[in-house]
Order: sequence, then structure tokens, then C-alpha cells
Amino acid sequence: MNASSAEPPARSRDHMAALEKGLAVIACFDAAHHRLTIAEVARATALSRAAARRCLLTLETIGYAEFDGKFFRLTPRVLRLGHAWLASAPLPQLVQPYLERLSEETEESSSACLLDGHEIVYVARSAQRRIMSVGLSVGSRLPAFCSSMGRVLLAALPPQRAQALIREAAPRALTPHTITDPAALADLLETVRAQGWCLVDQELELGLVSLAMPLLNRRGEVVGAFNLSGHRQRTSAAAMAERFLPRMRAMQERLAPLIA
Repeated sequence: MNASSAEPPARSRDHMAALEKGLAVIACFDAAHHRLTIAEVARATALSRAAARRCLLTLETIGYAEFDGKFFRLTPRVLRLGHAWLASAPLPQLVQPYLERLSEETEESSSACLLDGHEIVYVARSAQRRIMSVGLSVGSRLPAFCSSMGRVLLAALPPQRAQALIREAAPRALTPHTITDPAALADLLETVRAQGWCLVDQELELGLVSLAMPLLNRRGEVVGAFNLSGHRQRTSAAAMAERFLPRMRAMQERLAPLIA
């Protein structure tokens, strides 16, 4: 398998620090921090208060943020940024009907994702039922080190790069089953790399079982990952692999010639 994520490019004279700062300010808002003060944004982004203030006021001026006199919050206009990618990227549109068919055939939820640093980001999803306590949708993020799709994508990287991303994530146990030891994770990635699929049993959330494979393009390069997820009350990890791997391989083979 080939790498699905490269080393970040070196900065050049064309690098716009102001744009980088503005995007960092947008990214520091999340479900746990839906409204922030200037001081909180400065701490979250490691910017000076003055720089954070300029970024926030600029975002307010152009309609991407609003200010109530103390707190800033993002506005729905920010969704234009994500929609621009979804509308222009062919992969989510291409894979969505295949995920829907896979979910109908297996009666389990299916998803596709890409690697973004030490996290995976969902780019397509077909949900048969809610399988996690946290709702998942396009744009949702999960740690790569303990998710089935994340391990598939980490296994596609050069081992040193994968280990660097795992260290960056600072793995912590999300359940009693979560594997966090870097050496054990390295061995797991080697197994995933060799067999071409990954099974994760209750490491992300108790009761959750997930089976993932890489999305390949016509050159055999890894361009993403897709999975099936279910609950242990309905299917064991071993049963999931036995029942669904053939269907997933068939989907992988059908999609590969269509992905540039």
C-alpha cells in the first residue's frame, strides 16, 4: 500500500502567515468550545491577543463570526468552506452510492474517510442505525490510532511517519480495550499492512466493532478508507470479518478502476 498522506511542505516566500492564523482561529471552535473570548482563542492557537483579536474581528466583518460584546462564535457561513471541498472533490460523490448499497446488503452502517494529521475525517456515510454515543456524520473526526479506518490509513504510510502521527496524537485509552502502546500499535499496523484490512473490537467505544479496508485508485494507491461498523450485541468481531470481508473486497475492486 502507498502513503495516503505526505510530509507537510516546507514554507516558502509565498506562505501567507495571516491566512494561516485566520484558519487556525476558525479551527479552534468545536462542540466543546462553541463560543470563545479573545483570550481563549489566543491560548488555543498560541497567537498573541492582538493577533487573535484582529483575526476574530476580520472574521466578524466578513460574516464568518459574530460577537456579543464578550464572546465570539462562528456563523453558518463557515459551512461554505467545507461545502466547497465536498462539492469539488469527486471521491465522496463517487463512493456514497457504494456505501449505501453495502449498508443495505449488510444492515450495518458504512463510512468513508480520509486521514488529516493524526485524525480521520468522515467524507461519506450511510447509517443504518446509530452505533456510537456520539453522532457521526460527514465532517466528524475520530483519532486514527484506535479506529479501524485510521489504522488502515496509518498502515499505508511509511512506518516512521505513522509512528510520528501516533506520538502526536498522545494516545489515551478510550475504553479498557484501547491499545495505546506505540510498539504494540506498530505491530498492529504491520499486520494491517500485510493483510489489507483492519478489525477493531471495542477500542473506540464499548460495544462498537468496526471492519475497514483501504480505498484504492486505479494505480493501487491508497486514497482513503471505508468501513462497516456494528454492535457486539448483533455481531461479534470474528463474525463480522467472516461475513463481510468478501463484500468489502468486492466493493474495493469495483471502485478502484473508477478512482483517478
